[in-house]
Amino acid sequence: MNAYDAYMKELAAQMRGELTQNGFISLETSEAVTEYMDGRHDDETTFVVINSTCGCAAGLARPAAVAVAEQNDKKPDHKVTVFAGQDKEATETMRNYIQQVPSSPSFALFKGQQLVHFTPREHIEGRDINDLAMDIKEAFDTHC
Repeated sequence: MNAYDAYMKELAAQMRGELTQNGFISLETSEAVTEYMDGRHDDETTFVVINSTCGCAAGLARPAAVAVAEQNDKKPDHKVTVFAGQDKEATETMRNYIQQVPSSPSFALFKGQQLVHFTPREHIEGRDINDLAMDIKEAFDTHC
């Protein structure tokens, strides 16, 4: 492993930890994503965070996702994450379930295997964190 790869792996571990330390399951292989998604029942909700190393993930996406998933009265049954640029095959497999323009960071909310809400990077980047949190809250209140 070269120095760049080692640095990115260490950095990603910290960023992944922001979510996993708050109850998100990290799906790091294509097989893990398929097994997880194929095991969902129609009445279960899953909140997916496609994680990233960019500034909008650090300053907006992860903090908003964690805060709403922990504090909102209505919560999804499950919380998972894949890490774009790190878990490439897992991210690609999750994007096949999402079937939207690839975007990271981004949020997806599923009911069973049906996508019921999607927030792409362009609706995260440059926004006020409170407005972003309210968007997630509204999705949870509507679908969870």
